[in-house]
Amino acid sequence: MASIACCSPSLFAASLAIHRPLDQPQPPPGAGPSAQTIKAWQDRKFGMFIHFGLYSIAGGMWHGKRVDNGYSEQILANAPIPAQAYEALAQQFDPEQFDPDAIVALAKAAGMKFIVITAKHHDGFNLFQTAQTSYNSADGTPYHRDVVKELAEACARGGLKFGVYYSTIDWHHPGGNTYIEGNSNPITPGQEAFNVAQLKELLSHYGPIAEIWFDMGKPTPAQSAHFARTVHALQPQTMISGRVWNHYGDFAVMGDNAEPDVGMELPWQSPASMFPETWGYRSWQERKDLPGKIRENITRLVRVVSQGGNYILNIGPEGDGSVVPYEAQVLRGIGEWLKRNGEAIYGTRKQPFAALDFGYATVGAHALYLFVAKLPPDHLLHVPGLADTAFGAAYRLGSPGSTVQVQRNGHDISIALDRLANQPIGNDVDAFMPVIVLPLKGPLRVRPNMIAAGADGSFHLQPAQAEHYLNYNGEGYEAPATLYKLSWRLDAQAASYTLTLHYLPGSERMQMDLWVDGQRYPLDLAAATASQAVRIRRIRTNHPYAMQVELTPLAPFQQGAALPVQLQSLELSPYQ
Repeated sequence: MASIACCSPSLFAASLAIHRPLDQPQPPPGAGPSAQTIKAWQDRKFGMFIHFGLYSIAGGMWHGKRVDNGYSEQILANAPIPAQAYEALAQQFDPEQFDPDAIVALAKAAGMKFIVITAKHHDGFNLFQTAQTSYNSADGTPYHRDVVKELAEACARGGLKFGVYYSTIDWHHPGGNTYIEGNSNPITPGQEAFNVAQLKELLSHYGPIAEIWFDMGKPTPAQSAHFARTVHALQPQTMISGRVWNHYGDFAVMGDNAEPDVGMELPWQSPASMFPETWGYRSWQERKDLPGKIRENITRLVRVVSQGGNYILNIGPEGDGSVVPYEAQVLRGIGEWLKRNGEAIYGTRKQPFAALDFGYATVGAHALYLFVAKLPPDHLLHVPGLADTAFGAAYRLGSPGSTVQVQRNGHDISIALDRLANQPIGNDVDAFMPVIVLPLKGPLRVRPNMIAAGADGSFHLQPAQAEHYLNYNGEGYEAPATLYKLSWRLDAQAASYTLTLHYLPGSERMQMDLWVDGQRYPLDLAAATASQAVRIRRIRTNHPYAMQVELTPLAPFQQGAALPVQLQSLELSPYQ
């Protein structure tokens, strides 16, 4: 089998162990990425997805008719097409216009830091040479080339990280899968063995794999563990997508073209297509309003990064391997914006604010970055809770010569946009979503939004007032996210409180943890009762502004563990 050199597993050994706080989900046991690897993965922020295969030849058409019920890369099932007729497309697969170095150059022009390609999609056709089946681009087509290998080598030459998409379902595998709604197919033992054999090939012959993007299927927890451990046994530093399911991923994956609307603590990624109707090439897709599409994806990138996630944007090359010109133009437009504003994207942390009325923010090592999506009527950017942070003069990113001093108003600050150069918001890329830099002169200190006490100093808290943290990527694509943490921030003035939990009693005792300013209070909740009281104390050295109250499963808890109690309310009364 054709291959490129791959580092030995010893070179991928973790140099730093992962030490997540005990009030956060712990990674699955066994080998896995180091803290350094996870941080480097999170710092990349923006990457390219490529959906390419036999379906690219069909282009959303069959026998001269449009197939519009579902994604075009699933046309085999959606048309539907007889298996032999679809397999015959392999004899037409000769993408002479597929240019890996040009694709890498396009990704770099877009400001992307990594590429992930569909090594195998649901149709079972492989873009890599595999000993498991001749149904692949090297052995079963006129092209006679290993697409994955050539792109991996191009990424290595171009300095981009490389990853592969791998569907655990396979409509071509004997005794494997047929289409069912939602693609939540069980994985047969034979198909499990086939998948593991292919994973070993991909992790052994294609150099360092930065991430492997599992997708679809409904494996058992044992199968998910088998897939994940197969990957990490060969390359511990490969980041595994949450769609390996059953919470065995190294990063959570949102739904297609979706973003979280709750707090996120684990690494996560938002996958996006140019148009929500398809990922694979669709010949009859309407491609219009190029400036609008560029602005749409800049906004999505900023929104995802401001929440601490990575954004992976898809292209679907045509059957001859050429990139759709419209998609290339979108990527170059994003890249033009990033040339000026990338400092506010790469290597940053999520915004420390619940919301900003003008747009979004990120936090860099030495600056706070403000993204102006909407010009305030008074032309002032109002940022809450920063009275205790020292800033240098503000300026627009890319125009450091024109500055304005930060104004203070109680706990908040404001920046006058009219006094900054080249500031108007327009439709061209240079004027869209301008970024204002607030240089930090010391640590960033943010006063969070806090829940006020009643007149007697007590608090009556409802779950709806809390920030919710959810487990994603459970038993399959259709499995709902589950709650693992509730968190409140209180304007608490007393030194200690009596905290009473009110909950729905269960059929047996329930164990969980209460955390107050980082101090753990293990709770053992009786099944026959519906409330429990505990004395807690305030630790201002840990959280000087607001008292932080959290409920989690009993620590240490693994990814996927759910909050074991259905909370009705919390009451806190100053301790007398």
